[in-house]
Amino acid sequence: MSLAEHQSLASIFVRAIVMLAMGLGLSGCFQPLYGPLSAGGDVAGTLQAIAVNPIPGRIGHYLGNDLIFAFNGTGAQVPAKYYLTVLVIETVQTPLLDTVTGYPSAATVILNADYKLVPVGGGEPVAAGRVTTLASYDRTSQRFANLRAARDAGIRAAETLAEQIRTRIAAALAARG
Repeated sequence: MSLAEHQSLASIFVRAIVMLAMGLGLSGCFQPLYGPLSAGGDVAGTLQAIAVNPIPGRIGHYLGNDLIFAFNGTGAQVPAKYYLTVLVIETVQTPLLDTVTGYPSAATVILNADYKLVPVGGGEPVAAGRVTTLASYDRTSQRFANLRAARDAGIRAAETLAEQIRTRIAAALAARG
C-alpha cells in the first residue's frame, strides 16, 4: 500500500470517529415522538382524544375516515379534548397529451388540505397548517376506467394527506409537552 492510500484510509477513519462523536453528543437533544410527555400522558393517548369534524365531499369522506383511524385505530371511546377541522381542495391536471388523438394520456390528482386543531373549550389553535400531496394515474379511451382510476388516485392521495396531518399534529403535541 502506498503512502497516499494510507493517508486516505486514515482520513476516512478520522472522519468516521468525528461523526460518531458528534452523533453521541447530540443524542440527548432528541425526544421520541411517541414517548411520554412532560405534562404527563403520552402523544398516542392525546391523539385518541381528537374529534375529526365532518369534511365535505367524496375525498373529505375518505380523508375523515383515514384521520379517525390514524388517531384512534383502537376504536376506544375517549372524550374529545381537541377538534380537528380540515378543508380540502382537489384539482386535476393532465400534463401528458396523446399526439395522435389530442386526449390526455395521464392525469394527476392534487390535494391541498388546510387543517386546524383547537381545544374543545376554544382558544388558540394547537396546530395549523397546509399539506399537499398528489397521485398520478393513466387515462385510456374507456370512460369508466378513467373515472375509477381518478377515484383510486384520490383515495391514495387522501391516505397520504391523513398520514401527513397525523405526523404534524403529533409533532406539535409532543413539542407542547
